[in-house]
Amino acid sequence: MFRSTYSKILAWSILTIAIAIAGTMGTAWLLSRTIRRDDPFARSLRLQAELLQRAYESGGRDELARAVRQIDELFPGERFFTDTRGIDLLTGADRSRDLGDARDPVALPPGPFPRFAGPGGPILVSSADSKYRYILMPSWRPSIWSILPYFSWILVAVALFSYILTRYLVAPIGALRKSVDRFGRGELAVRTGSRRQDEFGEVSRAFDQMAERIQTLLTAERRLLQDISHELRTPLSRLGFAIELARTAPDREASLARIRKEADRLSALVGQLLQVTRAEGDPATRELFPVPVDDLLREVADDAAWEAEMRHVKIVTRLDEPVTVRGDRELLRRAVENIVRNAVRFAPESSAVEIGLARSSENALIRVRDQGPGVQDEHLGEIFKPFFREDSSRNGATGGLGLGLAIAHRAIHLHHGTVAARNAQPGLEVEIALPVGA
Repeated sequence: MFRSTYSKILAWSILTIAIAIAGTMGTAWLLSRTIRRDDPFARSLRLQAELLQRAYESGGRDELARAVRQIDELFPGERFFTDTRGIDLLTGADRSRDLGDARDPVALPPGPFPRFAGPGGPILVSSADSKYRYILMPSWRPSIWSILPYFSWILVAVALFSYILTRYLVAPIGALRKSVDRFGRGELAVRTGSRRQDEFGEVSRAFDQMAERIQTLLTAERRLLQDISHELRTPLSRLGFAIELARTAPDREASLARIRKEADRLSALVGQLLQVTRAEGDPATRELFPVPVDDLLREVADDAAWEAEMRHVKIVTRLDEPVTVRGDRELLRRAVENIVRNAVRFAPESSAVEIGLARSSENALIRVRDQGPGVQDEHLGEIFKPFFREDSSRNGATGGLGLGLAIAHRAIHLHHGTVAARNAQPGLEVEIALPVGA
């Protein structure tokens, strides 16, 4: 019946308040049975007993009857004045039973103090000389059931507030359970999005972080498998064809050279695919350090200078001012290097590739521009996608694998930066914006 956290909290809240009400009522009843000497009610009862004693001793039954009538007018209720045996001195009736009921074990010791026989029972007062007994029958005899309605609103109010509290505590658990269930069914993008600042919010945010990491890793792995399965088909087909030619063609050296070329292409493809996967690895495991961007660009320019000289292209750097960002230095170096090498590959002979660095209010701006043919406007947003090649040739001077800019885009995205390309007429200019405070 009480398996869920919601039902347990609600049941315990109601049980707690029920015990509190019962304890309050019981304590009030116990306290009401004991009347101290200085209580106004006790003084009033002793005064009534003293007046009845004086009336009886001074004028007998007639005077006693008159005194009883006067007291009845002021204090409604049924009362009797008896001797020590319980014989009513006014009517002669035997009130010993009421006298016995009033001698309760928890009552006060004998003397001129009121004693109760129990809830709603008679109250006994002994005279100062213990010759007479004054018995008062209360006009209102309370019981547990008669006063329970006065406390029921407390139980209802507590039940209502307990329900609200329970909903407040259990709702995030239910939301987290649904998110975990959906995530387990393959909805990797599901998140709790909790903004609570308590322990439930911490658990929800921990789940979101875990789900983000798992989604990143699984997405990178899935993309790697898709990319490999897609891109290995053509090189493997060519490799198989070259092997068949090597068996039958008279020029075996040409066939072996072809095999070597396809094997090198496969090696390069696998290497760049692994770079893509590393760029999309778990961000939580990557250590970030201050990276001087101007020093990094000089290093990239020096590394690319040899390849540029082979193509009769110059590398020109324009570094306005030193800028430092926080990030993974090797990942940023590889991203910029891929963009620079791509510019060198498309730059015409005797031209220059410009590498510039500037700083805005919030970003370090890196610009790489070549003097090549540029890219058609409709393809500017696609050149950062894996395996995109505006020139579909694999054998020409500019026929790459289509992964360099994709690696750069993912690496910069992991640093919360942006990369965009535009036609500079002539050439293509790629701009990288890296947050200085990232």
